Amino acid sequence: MTGAPGAGTARSAAEPIGVLVGVAGRAGVRCRQDEPLARHTTMRVGGPADVLVAAKDVATLVLLVREARAVRVPITVLGRGSNVVVADSGVRGLVILSRAEGWRIEGERLTADAGLPMARAATLARRAGLSGLEFGLAIPGTVGGAVWGNAGAHGADVAAVLESVTVLTAHGADVEEPAAALALAYRDSRLKHAPRNGAEEGSGDLVLTATFRLRPADPAGIKARLDEIRRWRREHQPIGQPSAGSVFRNPPGDSAGRLIDACGLKGTRAGGAVISEKHANFIVNEAGATASDVRRLAERARKAVAGRFGIDLVYEVQFIGDWSGWERAVGSE
Repeated sequence: MTGAPGAGTARSAAEPIGVLVGVAGRAGVRCRQDEPLARHTTMRVGGPADVLVAAKDVATLVLLVREARAVRVPITVLGRGSNVVVADSGVRGLVILSRAEGWRIEGERLTADAGLPMARAATLARRAGLSGLEFGLAIPGTVGGAVWGNAGAHGADVAAVLESVTVLTAHGADVEEPAAALALAYRDSRLKHAPRNGAEEGSGDLVLTATFRLRPADPAGIKARLDEIRRWRREHQPIGQPSAGSVFRNPPGDSAGRLIDACGLKGTRAGGAVISEKHANFIVNEAGATASDVRRLAERARKAVAGRFGIDLVYEVQFIGDWSGWERAVGSE
């Protein structure tokens, strides 16, 4: 996920489909109406986007966002659709798939567009004999989403190697900022905390490019580290099954997966969703799960851990779209 979630409320009369189609037309891109977002997320769940478009370069992404902001329609920007669970009711407004995957390497710096997959960035760095991005191989999302959430794995994270970013601000300007300006913390950044009304209208800062400062290293050593990460993931994570990645952040000094496993919840099901037998912090879509199945199961795990250990797990995945009434449904279980 590379930007703030879009609005979850029903479409208003002031935001007809024609307005959204007009935004796409002015940006010169094709659009799809009522496109199921299950096709565009790694969890393979989620209802339709009112209008979906793809931005294949940064210039098109900027144009789309500016056009949408000008007519004040909700915007949701998705990368590869990892780390999100889209509501069964879908997402109102304009959904933009960030497919800007440009990159360049200059000396010890790799600069990548927001839509470049992190795994691809790790491979590019290895080919250039640069170390520091190996952990990116384990990140299923894009550069923009990784910066947005300070993604990390295997003892490293974005904050350790990020030098600067270019963002599209709420005022429509392209601004370069140092990494220090992003308030990067464990699975967090200031980009996640736009005002509620701003998030609903997509008016928070949006990552366009990121520059990573890496270090020269023996390519054979880098490759060995990447191979080690691949092996670990195959052995410990449900690779090849639809999931949104880690459901919860790890609490200080502990592991969300260990806590959920200690509650005896591996293999627990809700509809077509199941807590992975390989890693309890993953929920997989095993048999045509709905978004509600996934969220119901996640809430079950969160409440079990709170009840047994007194620890309130914090979601790492983002629940986006129209979840109205969900709290009442959970409370009734």
